[in-house]
Amino acid sequence: MISYLQVKELKKSFGDLVLFEDITFGIDKDQKVALIAKNGTGKTSLLNIIAGKDSQDKGEITFRRDLKVGFLEQTPPLNNQNTIIDEVFHASEEIKQAILGYNQAIDTNDKNLLSSSIEKMDHLQAWDYDVKVKQILSKLKIDKYNQKIETLSGGERKRVALAAVLIEEPDLLLLDEPTNHLDLDMIEWLENYLKNTKATLLMVTHDRYFLDRVCNEIIEMDNSQIYQHKGNYSYFLKKREERLANEEAMVEKAKNTLRKEEDWMRRMPKARGTKAKYRIDNYFQLKDVASGGRSEDELRISVQSSRMGKKIIEIKNLNKNFDDYTVLKDFSYNFTRGEKVGIVGDNGTGKSTFLNLITENIPADSGTVDIGKTIVFGYYKQEGIKYKEGQRIIDVVQEIAEVVTLGNGREMGVKEFLNFFLFPYDTHYTPVSKLSGGEKRRLYLVTVLMRKPNFLILDEPTNDLDIMTLAVLEEYLSTFDGCVLVVSHDRFFMDQVVDHLFVFRGNGVVKDFPGNYSHYRQWLTSLEKEKIQKTNVKKEVTKEPKNKVKTKLTFNEKREFEQLEVDITQLENEKKSLEEEISSGTLNNDDLIEKSNRIGEIILLLEEKSDRWLELSEFA
Repeated sequence: MISYLQVKELKKSFGDLVLFEDITFGIDKDQKVALIAKNGTGKTSLLNIIAGKDSQDKGEITFRRDLKVGFLEQTPPLNNQNTIIDEVFHASEEIKQAILGYNQAIDTNDKNLLSSSIEKMDHLQAWDYDVKVKQILSKLKIDKYNQKIETLSGGERKRVALAAVLIEEPDLLLLDEPTNHLDLDMIEWLENYLKNTKATLLMVTHDRYFLDRVCNEIIEMDNSQIYQHKGNYSYFLKKREERLANEEAMVEKAKNTLRKEEDWMRRMPKARGTKAKYRIDNYFQLKDVASGGRSEDELRISVQSSRMGKKIIEIKNLNKNFDDYTVLKDFSYNFTRGEKVGIVGDNGTGKSTFLNLITENIPADSGTVDIGKTIVFGYYKQEGIKYKEGQRIIDVVQEIAEVVTLGNGREMGVKEFLNFFLFPYDTHYTPVSKLSGGEKRRLYLVTVLMRKPNFLILDEPTNDLDIMTLAVLEEYLSTFDGCVLVVSHDRFFMDQVVDHLFVFRGNGVVKDFPGNYSHYRQWLTSLEKEKIQKTNVKKEVTKEPKNKVKTKLTFNEKREFEQLEVDITQLENEKKSLEEEISSGTLNNDDLIEKSNRIGEIILLLEEKSDRWLELSEFA
């Protein structure tokens, strides 16, 4: 195997807090690795150190010589004064200016500029780069290339940064929560892209479907140890359970043996021989093992919710517009006790606006939202916790209450409750600003649940939470006897929690789908297949017999292969002819633009047909 990255005995601390120590692992070419650990154990810090954005206290990081590394940070540091196109173009300045000039000529119908731009594009062989850039940007729904970075939302900034990293096609990709702020279609596209890319991958993500389908190895940081698991996330879960069971069995066995050894130690005379000293050394080693059980508490969520009456929320003919854009059109729905509803839809279709409408944080244009008198909202907002400068963990929760009532009716002080949520007593006076992103999210969850809500509204609750916390939250929500309304791009989370979906289709249209997200995707897939079959677009594919190795082309494939050679030659000739016409200076503006657009289409067709030709040529 070709080694791309070696991390040896790495240590990082902040004051007295040791994030990790003696971390050692390696990544080889073609591996797709996910890094899993609890919030606050230094996942982001480790990626920052590897990428050279931060320094370690000790240890070594070694890359293969001339390795090209790309890094997507959790909060990308973009230049606010740049345009989107400035941020994503990392080719030579000459290629960048040629592409910008070509696009400007198309936008302004400038015949002279278009002619010179096409000559430059040909000379620099910039067409392929231009097509690649636009393909990635279109998949991430970035189309306003000249928009300033300072005008973008946090989600848009993350997508621009992701596009910039992918366009460069690095040898090693370092990705910190790449699915945050992506809608579901984008996540599925990115999933397929990373599965098929030749790049080696090291990433941090909480998206379990993404992990399962993209990664072939898991690195787990647990109790200051590194555990490497070959296989995807499902395999990792199985092996982790086995490891924990083995650890507990070893500890239990050591405890049983230790009882006998302690009795021997008490009875042993002071003058001890060589054999006795050897046994004494073994005794202390045994004591270490026996006390080496997992000391950390598991997160538990058991909070009493307020009593809920018969009337929940009744929505009638709700409408909301922003200028010329319709967010909601004549929407009506009556919630019932215990409902768990997921909200899905592309970014910008009004999901968060809908949440603010039903909580009456913003007014509707028309229609009514009638909220039952017993309803207590718990609104977990996408932007996260708000706190004052210098405010400590204990200050945040004491502003809400001094005592919390659990699900079993037992009352608990807020300090004990924080400990319940894995904020140990010695951390309660830590400033909130010092917490990791995931720890801030967990504290935010504490503040929401402390108010005893019976109607939980969760807007992207999975961002920055670790996988262990998500599993506990899912279990809590599945037994929560109030209502849950959740917006999330985490498909696994949605499948575990919701009973049905509100699908936001844009232009104010919302459809109620009876099932979870996986059911919805299956339904969409079946619709797409039916559509393809009806329009006869889908090509007949001759199926090979099972277990038979393909050694030659079928009759239809041979004909296709021969036709591809003809098509490729014709397209290349057409492209050359168009370039000559454009350079002749005899075309009017409309013809010039039409033929320039056709060149772009030909480049895409050539790429597609060439890939298929190479695929068939292996058996020709």
